[in-house]
Amino acid sequence: MAREPRRDRTLAAEDMTSRIASFPGELHDVTDARLVAEEFLFDVARVSAPSAPEHWDDILLVVTELAANAVQYAPGPFQLRLRRTFDGVHVVMHDTSTTEPAPRPFHPNRGGGGIGWHLIHTLCDQVSVVGDDHGKDIHVFLPW
Repeated sequence: MAREPRRDRTLAAEDMTSRIASFPGELHDVTDARLVAEEFLFDVARVSAPSAPEHWDDILLVVTELAANAVQYAPGPFQLRLRRTFDGVHVVMHDTSTTEPAPRPFHPNRGGGGIGWHLIHTLCDQVSVVGDDHGKDIHVFLPW
């Protein structure tokens, strides 16, 4: 009786330390991007737990805000890249808009948003935007 070879269920090192996902740019892709980020964090946590529990939630919130902004302000597809660094997580969101994000006034009594870009700058150690004729990459670094 022949036996099936056992599959190695461990992840390759590059799968644990980086993840890339592309999305068509529809509303439900915001949730899908968050789920990709959460799966990535589960893989990273198996090797190295976050230094503070809130780091996990901060990364998920930032990914959600970046994805929501991509869907709302940039027509078409977007791409999420996540990479573990020696002391944190590097998140890159690429979208098709050439317009650089800018903070908007936040009016809690009126609704309508305006807090996302402020949250991103508050939660991240570093934020930068690199644009070209085809869109932009928003790079953020968060502690882990």
